[in-house]
Amino acid sequence: MQDSLSYIRNKLFKWYRINGRDFPWRHTKAPYRIMIAEFMLHRTKAEQVAPVYKEFIKKYPDVKSLASVELNEIIKVTEHLGLHWRAQHFITSANYIVEKYNGNIPANPEDILKIPGVGDYIAGAIMVVCFNKIYPVVDSNIARLLNRFFNLDLEGEVRRKKKIVGLSEQLFSSHKKAELLFALIDFCSLICKPIRPICFKCLLFKRCMYKNKNKRQTDNYTPSAP
Repeated sequence: MQDSLSYIRNKLFKWYRINGRDFPWRHTKAPYRIMIAEFMLHRTKAEQVAPVYKEFIKKYPDVKSLASVELNEIIKVTEHLGLHWRAQHFITSANYIVEKYNGNIPANPEDILKIPGVGDYIAGAIMVVCFNKIYPVVDSNIARLLNRFFNLDLEGEVRRKKKIVGLSEQLFSSHKKAELLFALIDFCSLICKPIRPICFKCLLFKRCMYKNKNKRQTDNYTPSAP
């Protein structure tokens, strides 16, 4: 198992260095800025988030500057993202962090998960990107890759399955945790897609059990370009 996880990490690092995308939140280790990015990225394409994120961070560079803002001001900045209910997350979470932690996001997952609007995935992203801690970061995309690669045949809400969470925690036992997370995000978006994955471009193809199970489909279809 460890050999397979090491194989995944090494291949993804190689792929990411050539094919990885560049976004402003990938140039910071600040927990506040990662949290804001993840709030915005919920059900929204990263390319759409990037300009809004830049403007938001320019106006509200830290937790305390955000905590004093009125909701209408936040909506003005984030209106192009849709899902306006998210705007409340920004203020509620900022006020909580100021009141409980004097404006500093804590470095342990138990306390991070108490922040309003923060769930398992955002807590995981903060832990690995900002604090370089081993933590099971799992969204539907990462769960899909692990489920396919190991041919686990898990169904339903796969990202919450104990097996997937355990594999993710082992996968992130890397000294380059942030780079691994970004590599996984991009690879799952561009190659290991939910529908019609581009297996012929996949660096994991030789050892991925999904391609063996679906050999006829991967041999015979011509996928669209990523």
